[in-house]
Amino acid sequence: MAAYPESVSNLIDEFARLPGIGRRSAERLAFFVLKSSSDEALGLARSIARVKESVRHCSICWNLADVDPCPICSDPERDASVVLVVEQPRDLISLEQTGMHAGVYHVLLGRLDPLDGVGPDGLTVDDLITRLREPGRNARNVPVREIVLGLNPDMEGDTTSLHVAEEARRLGISTTRLARGLPSGSQIEYASRAVLADAITERRPID
Repeated sequence: MAAYPESVSNLIDEFARLPGIGRRSAERLAFFVLKSSSDEALGLARSIARVKESVRHCSICWNLADVDPCPICSDPERDASVVLVVEQPRDLISLEQTGMHAGVYHVLLGRLDPLDGVGPDGLTVDDLITRLREPGRNARNVPVREIVLGLNPDMEGDTTSLHVAEEARRLGISTTRLARGLPSGSQIEYASRAVLADAITERRPID
């Protein structure tokens, strides 16, 4: 069988590096690009380049945004004194779609996982603590009065929540967590809007 042209092989190799994409799927994607019109293919290429050039982490909450601070942190209608802490930007999006959280967010970009070597230094916990300690580092320079822990309800999420709650407690910041309407062991991004809305409104203090 004749080998693919080098440019096609390179494209297949790049697609195969994507999460969940095997060699066969990578080949299908590569041939989809080949069959597409030049405008469609170049539009995809330009979108990828634009994402890499313009999207960054908000310097306050670490959400993905193309402006800094992000639209949520800079929105004067949001209650910047209430910070909902999540693991990943996709969790923020899921919770934001409920329309039930009127405050702001902080994205940890992961969770504590000692078995995989992920400690506090591998997350944005220090940036969160700085926001709690220094109002000038929070959205619109507003002092934080409450953090809401919105991490996934599994072992690693609970471990991370306890660590964050202890740090907040030392600073005298009220700490609550989403109600356990979220099934244990599940992921926030897969929960329905109704479940997430109940979890936000029925949040409970951390003992």
